[in-house]
Amino acid sequence: MTWAAVVLGLLCGIVLPAAAQDTAPARQAFRVCQDPNNLPFSNTRSEGIENRIAELFARDLNLPVAYFSFPQRMAFIRNTLRYKLPGEDYRCDIVMGVPAGFDQVSATRPYYRSTYAMVLPAGRGLDGVTSSADFLALDPAKLRSLRIGLYDRSPASVWLARHQLVEQGVPYAMLNADPEQYPGEIIERDLAQGKIDVAIVWGPIAGYFARRIEQPRMRVVPMTSEPGVKFDYQMAMGVRYGEREWKQQIEALIVQHRDDIQAILREYGVPLLELEPAPAPVAAVR
Repeated sequence: MTWAAVVLGLLCGIVLPAAAQDTAPARQAFRVCQDPNNLPFSNTRSEGIENRIAELFARDLNLPVAYFSFPQRMAFIRNTLRYKLPGEDYRCDIVMGVPAGFDQVSATRPYYRSTYAMVLPAGRGLDGVTSSADFLALDPAKLRSLRIGLYDRSPASVWLARHQLVEQGVPYAMLNADPEQYPGEIIERDLAQGKIDVAIVWGPIAGYFARRIEQPRMRVVPMTSEPGVKFDYQMAMGVRYGEREWKQQIEALIVQHRDDIQAILREYGVPLLELEPAPAPVAAVR
């Protein structure tokens, strides 16, 4: 997701690893599990970041792209990547965006790292804010007057509590059952119309929707993780457990197309951080 909608939306279905598979089956299509209404990540018109990357990979594999859509709410993985009726094949083979290390899938190496961000409208007394430290240094009376929109149970909730700003929070439901709802509404609708003064959301959502609004102009201020509050996350892709060759093929494409992927992310306004170095292998104890 989450990011609220990306991370926590994915962390709701419990799955067990599939039995090991010796060889990858012959593929007739690059079959993607996607949310049908979750820009900037994916939609049924193939307008999202993940759609673009899927098309990039599919061209290399000389396969058409096929999508199996299901709202990224409860049990998304169980109802997409793991969904299989007796005597039938799986509906899709890859989830294009999961948190690195997400244990409901066999997660690939990460392909980007981003962070939560504030979205600030111009001309509403916050033009001098360029960091979360600047925001916290505002006059206390100004801080108390602000309505800060955020998704509940996100790192933003923890951050508000840590800095005694809970009363200023305007929480939005993380898992909305309405399939027409999408995470960027908090910016595109409520922030733009002045119902809230600030929005704190996952970086890709912040960057994409801030660019779509002409009036008032929006600025994106990336948040920095601090003790007890983690804002930045690495994102990977997910395949089924046991499909080792398929996972290796995807990881090779991630490496091969690193620059292309970064260009797509920048085009969508994603605040990007350097990927964290892979942990060094642990020597065996003898």
